[in-house]
Formats: sequence, C-alpha cells, structure tokens
Amino acid sequence: MSNTNLRETYEDDNQMGEQTYKRGAQHKWSKARKADYKQSDGSQQHASKKLKTNDNREQKLDDNGNPIPKEKRLPKRKVAVMVGYCGTGYHGMQYNPPNPTIEDALFKAFVQAGAISKANSNDLKKNGFMRAARTDKGVHAGGNLISLKMIIEDPEIKQKINEELPNGIKVWNIERVNKAFDCRKMCGSRWYEYLLPTYSLIGPKPGSILFKDIEESKLELPGVLDDDLESQIFWKRVDHEVRQHFTEEEIEAIKNYVPPPRDEFNDKDGLYQKVKQYKKLENEHRRRYRISDEKLTKFRNAMNEYLGAHNFHNFTLGKDFKDPSAIRFMKEIRVSDPFVIGAAKTEWISIKIHGQSFMLHQIRKMISMATLVTRCGCPVSRISQAYGPQKINIPKAPALGLLLESPVFEGYNKRLEKFGYNPIDFSKFQKEMDAFKMKHIYDKIYKEEVDENVFNAFFSYIDSFNMVTGAQGIETDEKVGAAVQKSIFEFLTARGIPDYEEPEIETPKDKFENSDEPKKNKKNKKQDKKIQTEQEISKDNLESTESMDSSKEKSKFSCTIQ
Repeated sequence: MSNTNLRETYEDDNQMGEQTYKRGAQHKWSKARKADYKQSDGSQQHASKKLKTNDNREQKLDDNGNPIPKEKRLPKRKVAVMVGYCGTGYHGMQYNPPNPTIEDALFKAFVQAGAISKANSNDLKKNGFMRAARTDKGVHAGGNLISLKMIIEDPEIKQKINEELPNGIKVWNIERVNKAFDCRKMCGSRWYEYLLPTYSLIGPKPGSILFKDIEESKLELPGVLDDDLESQIFWKRVDHEVRQHFTEEEIEAIKNYVPPPRDEFNDKDGLYQKVKQYKKLENEHRRRYRISDEKLTKFRNAMNEYLGAHNFHNFTLGKDFKDPSAIRFMKEIRVSDPFVIGAAKTEWISIKIHGQSFMLHQIRKMISMATLVTRCGCPVSRISQAYGPQKINIPKAPALGLLLESPVFEGYNKRLEKFGYNPIDFSKFQKEMDAFKMKHIYDKIYKEEVDENVFNAFFSYIDSFNMVTGAQGIETDEKVGAAVQKSIFEFLTARGIPDYEEPEIETPKDKFENSDEPKKNKKNKKQDKKIQTEQEISKDNLESTESMDSSKEKSKFSCTIQ
C-alpha cells in the first residue's frame, strides 16, 4: 500500500502544505503574536509598548471627569507594630466585618496615614497582616503585636498613625523585622493580667443553693472543707444591719421577689424599691470589705497550683482529656498586695500570669476556679484534681477584668539581633503603657464594676444557680453513687471531683478465637500509647523551653508568688 493513501501529498517531503500548517500550534502562536502588534490603523506595534500605554486598567476619573493621577508606588517593609488598646466597644482584636474590631481601626489608620497604599487598602492579606494574640470581645491589652508589610519611608509615620487612631488605641513603636517574621508563630510566651475585687472571695451567701449544698456536704464528710469564719462574720454584719432597716415580713418578701414581665414592670412599685434598698445595703458592705492575710494566702496558694505543665482540658471548650494540645505550661504567676481605688473605695488585687500559650477562655476559667475554691473553703488540691479525666463545668469569670499585658519574644529576639534588627521589647515603653492603662483601661474597669456590679452579679448567679436540664447527674450501669454529680457545682462541695473509672465492657470469649485480645482493644491501646507519648514529648518540650531562659530573664521575673 502506498503512502499516498495514508496522508496528504506535499510538493516537497521537507515542506508542509498550507492546510497542515494552519492546523498546527505554530500557526496559532504566530497569529496571537501578530494580534499583539496590530493597531487600529493597521500599523504594527510591540505588545510591551501596548501594555505600557493601556495597562489594561480603566483610568479613574474625578467628579469633573478629569483623570485622577495614579498613586506613586513606594517600597513596603516587613515591620512589627507594638500597640495597646482598650477593648470596650470592640468585638475583639481580629478583623471581623461588619463588627468594629481593633484590627479594623488600626488598618484604617494605616491607610489614612499613608503606611498602606490605597491599592492595598481593601484586603489585609495583601499586607501579610498577623497578630501575636487574638483577644476576645471587651478584652484590653497594654501591649500586643502585629506584623505586616508597611510603607515606613516617612520618619513621622508613627505620629501620623496615632493621630488617625481613636483615643483608646495607641501605637508604641514600629520595628523593622526580617521577611520570615510571623508574630503569632514567633511569640514565645504571653503575660496576662486580671483585676479582681477582693469581695469576690467572700463565701456564698447564706440561704443560697450553693451555700446549702456545701453545708449538707460538710455533714456527710466533715473535715474536708475549711470553716470560713471571715465570711461568717461578714454575713452576720450584713444580716444585723438588714434587720435594722426591714421587718421580718419585708425580708421574706424581698428574698422571694421575682421581677414581673417587662411590659408589666413598674419601677415605682413599693416592693421593688425595698429590693433596691436591700441590694444597695449589701453592696455597701462589699465595698467596705478588706481581705485578711489568711484568705489572701490561700488564694495565692490556689493560683500556685497552675504553675508548670498541666492538662487544662477542663479550662477551655471542646478539648478532650486525651487531646495533647490541652497541655499548657504556666511559667510564672504573681498576685499583688490588695489596693483600694476609685470613688467607691473598692479593694482590688492584680493577678499576672505568664504562660507559653493559652486556649479559649482558659485564663477566665483559671481565675474562676481559684476564686471558687477559696470562697467555698475547698482544699487547693481540688485544682490539681481538675487536670484529671473527669469532666467538670468551670464557669468563666467576667471578661471585664482581663487584659493582655504583653507578648514576649525572648527566643526570637536573639535571632533578630543576629539579622541586624532591634529586639521587640515592651519594657522600653513601660511608663507610657502604665499611664495609658490607668487612663483608658483601669479607670474604665473600676467605673464599670461599680456602675454595673459585674462581679457581684456573676458570683450571686453562681451561688443561686439551680439544677437546670442536664446539670443533675443520672445514675447508670456505669456510674453510680459518688460517681454521679448531684449538681453542676458538686465539685465545690466536700464531695469533690469523683474518681473517673472507665466502664468495663464484657466481650464473649468465643468472639476472638485466634487472638489473645480483641483487635479493637489492641488498636485502642496502641492509640492511647501514642497519645501518651505525644503528651510526654509536649511536656518535655515545654520544660526544655523553660530551661533555656537566660539568667537575666530569671532575675527579672521571680518564680515565687509575691
């Protein structure tokens, strides 16, 4: 068979025909290149010249139809911005439109000050925006850090940014960093502060549900809980003054008062006015309360239980006991001496916690647990028991008293100095930060606590918390007797946290004829062993990081609780 029957005939074996050439890729490429050169008048021009003149972008016009000159492109540098802010009125730190956030206010100020070009003003990702700590709604920060790429050619850029920011947000400094810097990943640890009024440590109010549960448990298991004479004296004084202002019938009516529906509420109602007087009298006693050395020492000992590496699965949400990420390391904890401040002359204490990392709501639950243990007379070892596998419900202390003191970059600062950059050190601006916190953070906390009685409302709710759906334990085949919690706050009574025992599952012997143990059990044991190994590695890493701290850092932050 000849070749002519299989393919088209060409004039020359070395030269393709016109039809074959048009079907090939080479012709298509040439056609595309010709289109690049072709102009409307039929002349030819190189594609690169066309791009330079047209740029494939529509020219923006002003209100009069005149073309707006393009913004001059300036070089961007990777920087770390040290900021402080009052979280009141903001939905946390992280950008979350349409809600007002700290990052939203910062980003707008950067654009208005010229630190970010208008071309990049519609997306944080274009600038590599990242924060060292993501604070929740209403949480303040004396110092926090964000890293991004910014235009910093102007020597007065920091001042211009601060002029565009609201009074409750302040930029402390802007430092150049290397391109690989990520403030969240490079942050070695964080300091948090929590302000707590000392009256929060007064024992539960007599007659409340929690008070009754504690007293009943003392009869069942005597000698487990402390006899809080200080709280007993406090409530006796309150009761004595109450009886001087109200009759027995009025006191009983006040205790049984239930607010009517909003549409039926009348603020001039006689009983309601007596309830207001009763609460005002109690609040005056709380403001006059001054904590004893004995109770303050117990609270410090309770906070001391958090030091070191522990499983904090009960101090957050959505974490299981076997989750290795629930293990966190607390490096230092300081509890200040009491101080009286504000027009109401309320006594406060400051709690500072230095940890490698924290989970959602962890600090607020830590403060709450230590406070509840102290006010209910529980042994401080109850906190250590909470690290065990038994799940308990620890309430969150109010967000009002929480603020981020500052992130710490002790490990990465050494690398920054090797690259020729300045270390990230908030202590250089401590005086400015303290003045800012006193004016924009502390004063707001003190005022809001007095106006709204935030802590009083929180602990009164805990004391009167009734058994709700799911709060009362039900006996099953696996859990009976002491293993069943009678109420959600059973762990605060003398009964404590029950020992956790895995239910035994009976398996027919003849089900696994050719195996010493069930395959499923083998798999579970292997998985448990893997999890245990990961936990040990995590703990070893935390302890090795602790040992790497320099002697200068150790002398600066004492490991003892003051």
